[in-house]
Amino acid sequence: MFKQKNLIFIGAPGAGKGTISALVLAEQPLVHISTGDLLRDEIKRDTQLGREASTLMKAGKLVPDEVVAGMVRSRLSQPDCRKEGFILDGFPRTIRQAELLADALRELGTQLDRVVYLKVDDDLLLQRLTARQNCRKCGAIYNKIFQPSKQENICDKCGGELFQRPDDSLETAKSRLEVFYRQTQPLIDYYDKLGLLLTITETDKAKIMATLEKELA
Repeated sequence: MFKQKNLIFIGAPGAGKGTISALVLAEQPLVHISTGDLLRDEIKRDTQLGREASTLMKAGKLVPDEVVAGMVRSRLSQPDCRKEGFILDGFPRTIRQAELLADALRELGTQLDRVVYLKVDDDLLLQRLTARQNCRKCGAIYNKIFQPSKQENICDKCGGELFQRPDDSLETAKSRLEVFYRQTQPLIDYYDKLGLLLTITETDKAKIMATLEKELA
């Protein structure tokens, strides 16, 4: 069991945050918090924050950091997060968001334990991104090179059709990596200076899990 339970996972697109999160959650009773999921939930429940976000999104505008941070704070205040700990995936993305998160945690009387950075070489990231497939039915993710389905273009879990998203082209994948490094490198440096950063360069899932179990014990 992890003793350090309040975590952020950072990694470029294709680094494997979702895969490693799922492996961790299978062994640890942590709460996985995705800002995308939070936005959809707040909008579905028609909360004040959800209405603000929905209005902005319909107008083609970005949801302000303060609104997203408010959603994250609301989720972190719930009993399961306070008891079991959490993995934040997709937030923060900038130093401003990190500062808002720090304020929220301070108000809640808790703290961040570690920031896990899954650092993967660009060549491997591009291979993963441009070979990725999604299931139209259940959303499961596969990779034609590293994690293919048993039957070509058919989901192992639900039998749905597998497809490749338009934004998984090589040109788009390179652009996504450029955006990640431009936006997120300052955040990585920020947490490194705070002594919270744990950088993992392993790409084997078993070795990543072994490192986490050792470093977060």
